[in-house]
Amino acid sequence: MTQRDTAFLFLSALLLCPIQELPGATSPTPEELWKEYDPNKGGFKEEIIKQETRDGILNRESYISAYVRGEEIRVYCKYSVKEGAKLAPGLLNVHGWMGAPGIGKDFVEEGWAVLAHDYCGKTGERPHYTKYPESLRHGNMDRKVAGPVNTTTADGKDITDAKQTSDYLWYAIQRRVLSYLEQQKEVDRSRLGAIGYSYGGTLMWNLATDPRVRAVVPHFGIGYNDYYRSRQVWMYSVPAAEPPKTPGEEIYLRSVAPEAHVPDITAATLFLNGSNDHHGGHERGLESFKKFKPGVPWSFAIQARGHHDTEKVEQDTKLWLAKYVRGTEVPWPAHPKAQIRLDADGVPELVLEPASAGQVRKVEMFYALKNPCSFARSWRDALGVQTGGQWIGKLPVLNVEDYLFAYANITYESTVVRSSDFVAAIPSRLGKANATDKASNAISESGYGLWTNIAELEGPKGIKGFRSTNNQRGSGTEQLHDPKWKAPANSSLSFKFYCTEPQVVLLNATNYHSAEIEITASDEWQEMVVPAARLTGRFSQKPLKDWAEVGEVSFLPKPGSDLTKVLFADFKWTPAGKN
Repeated sequence: MTQRDTAFLFLSALLLCPIQELPGATSPTPEELWKEYDPNKGGFKEEIIKQETRDGILNRESYISAYVRGEEIRVYCKYSVKEGAKLAPGLLNVHGWMGAPGIGKDFVEEGWAVLAHDYCGKTGERPHYTKYPESLRHGNMDRKVAGPVNTTTADGKDITDAKQTSDYLWYAIQRRVLSYLEQQKEVDRSRLGAIGYSYGGTLMWNLATDPRVRAVVPHFGIGYNDYYRSRQVWMYSVPAAEPPKTPGEEIYLRSVAPEAHVPDITAATLFLNGSNDHHGGHERGLESFKKFKPGVPWSFAIQARGHHDTEKVEQDTKLWLAKYVRGTEVPWPAHPKAQIRLDADGVPELVLEPASAGQVRKVEMFYALKNPCSFARSWRDALGVQTGGQWIGKLPVLNVEDYLFAYANITYESTVVRSSDFVAAIPSRLGKANATDKASNAISESGYGLWTNIAELEGPKGIKGFRSTNNQRGSGTEQLHDPKWKAPANSSLSFKFYCTEPQVVLLNATNYHSAEIEITASDEWQEMVVPAARLTGRFSQKPLKDWAEVGEVSFLPKPGSDLTKVLFADFKWTPAGKN
């Protein structure tokens, strides 16, 4: 064989080789990735920097060593437990993005041994934090220090190995910290659980594959953020579009992303989220539960219109951990069934069939129109009417050719909340559908239930409106994402206000546009008309082109003003020529 023939055969073999097997590219499954990692390997080298017992609670702060990729990381930890506790259930409490370790004293008081650790690394002036060696500096979240690595390295090149990512470091650290927790003398190592918040919720999906953990409760943190959210690849986009993935995205999605861990999960998993949380495409996240191993318990509860907020479903956390870690008898109904169908008149309706119907305390139904981006939808309430073991809610639509989305929350006598799947349908494909809803310029006609941080009230002359209850966060609504209340082209936003002391507030709109609004004092209701061009882009410094581009609005006080003293009412769109 000639030299030329040999070179040709080598090149041919190389071209036929699957991309993940090419030199320099490593894309194992999570199970393969973690097969050789031993979280118990090496001494902890514990350094206690503070320890005290107060009000019957032992509190300790310490540094321990974790060994990752041949390097030593000094991990900052906090630990709290009742003094003299024996065989206490252990709980790992994992903070969110750029956060710091927090214990959760209510768990300690209820008998848990709680350990929290830092994985954020150096930021600001914190005296204690996890210390990454120079070769692993990408473990530091703060971009002023290093900044994370996910699908691309710090120099912008695609990763070639899943171990290059910051997530790999953070996953490894929390497994090492779990080893530290189970070594504590007060802990029953056969009863371990974990809670993760925000990015800590993201990390939970890896920890849930560790056989030492009985149960996890991730808050937020799943939803195909990388590639699917970052490139706006939504499940229900029309037309559907899925651009080619980069090599780094392929590796990350196969080996590192939280959803990739689902087939290997062994811990009972409860997912809590908000329907409008910014952590990504939640439909794909919920689809993950259909891929759990048979026999592994799972559940989820989605707070309607929640933005990084699970307050209304939070009671599930302690009930889940009590059931699957402490071994307490807690009845947990099976997953409900839900579907969208047409009624006899062609009007779409949500049909919900919850398990254990006799134990249902309350059913709440929600639906949204058209918007493929899950966290930008405006969710309406639907009235669910019980018929035997089913609840049926009407879902009137404006256009039978647009997607319709719906789901339900079921609250049981035990206070457990379970959500149905997000279900979606184009009504015209279900049969002879009928559009019975109509667009409206009167934004306030549905009331003010879709505004945040408000108290509804009645002002002078019996006019019903609201005032803000939070002078820091202000008040806002995403109602304008709903096609029913979308602004007509070239219209202006008008509203009434009542205030007896002059204030200055900021009116903010989607895409970072805002305007200062002078709230003048009067003993009567006043009206204001705001053209789109009055709002200026924060970054572009250009005027807003059209209110039709806007899906959400909010009011914030200018420093020194008090938004809670202003009453608002009668929001509507004023057509061009009537301003």
